[in-house]
Amino acid sequence: MPSHYVFFCSYSYSYSILRPLQDEIRRRGDAVAWYLEPTCDDMLRPDEQRLLTVDDVRRYRPKAVITAGNYIYPDMPGVKVCVFHGYPINKRADKHDDHFAIRGWFDIYCTQSPLSTEPFQQLAAKKKYFAVYETGWPKVDDFFRDADAPVHSIGSDRKDDTADVPTIVYACTFTKGISSAATLAPLIEQLIQDKPWRWIVTLHPKIDDPDIINHYTTLAVRYPNVMFRKQLTTDDLRAADVMLCDTSSIILEFQLMDKPVVTFRNTLPGPHLLNVVDTADVAPAIERALTRPDDLMQAIRTHTQHFEAHRDGHNSARVLDAIDDFIENQQQHMKRKPHNWLRKWKLKRQRGG
Repeated sequence: MPSHYVFFCSYSYSYSILRPLQDEIRRRGDAVAWYLEPTCDDMLRPDEQRLLTVDDVRRYRPKAVITAGNYIYPDMPGVKVCVFHGYPINKRADKHDDHFAIRGWFDIYCTQSPLSTEPFQQLAAKKKYFAVYETGWPKVDDFFRDADAPVHSIGSDRKDDTADVPTIVYACTFTKGISSAATLAPLIEQLIQDKPWRWIVTLHPKIDDPDIINHYTTLAVRYPNVMFRKQLTTDDLRAADVMLCDTSSIILEFQLMDKPVVTFRNTLPGPHLLNVVDTADVAPAIERALTRPDDLMQAIRTHTQHFEAHRDGHNSARVLDAIDDFIENQQQHMKRKPHNWLRKWKLKRQRGG
């Protein structure tokens, strides 16, 4: 009898993280359904099943509920699995990185490399109610599995017919005081007009300023060399030559494709980035990045190895194997999770139940 899985999605970034897992689940002859929080846009495909309520999830009887977010409803059945929504870059440079916050929701944390595995293993040894498996991040399976795919095609919605022009992808964080969305808005529009570049533009789904959203979405209406994406796809990242960003874990995703990134006021600058603090320096930095300097590219390769250790295209398979191993060998030895009465009450109130 096929096993059932549920994907718990809080934001639209979940789709690109969880769909490689869906592919592996289906390859094994099993089934998966999606539960979307109100904060997550419905971007499901015709062949993807949506469960509307927690009761629907219960009736579906999943073996595991998997999320790329920070929480999950504890009254959902199945093993609760966290696969993370990014890499542990500690964008605020806090003493305690929020990536390693333990809130008592999960049975399994699927980590990306020793950089994140070792801290979680230390926490697991102390807490004793969850297990840690180093699987690699499911989202990047397609990066490496399709490494030889063409990289200079934006797709069927390309509105200009100019081949061989550089493509710049702009992405940003939502974090107040770090996000470049407002500061760079006029500059990006000027570069769109002045430079012989194609642009793919996206905003973090947590950005809720209507003026900023309107500015960036209408760029794609007003200029033929711009496309706006609610969610970047692997094809978008493949198509781009350079990324312009601030401080976000998407930088690492792009660099895993062996591509350079220009950052604006990055909170953790280093030799793997072309970081600038003045808007006047953005365009020259992009132009330098397009030349792919040897020292920069070597620094990128060294840096990314620390964050994603698994590059064989089988991270999703390791996540599912981890769930099986947990159920067979570890679940019975786990301590009970903390009661978390207040957190549970807040989550129940949040979903209106």
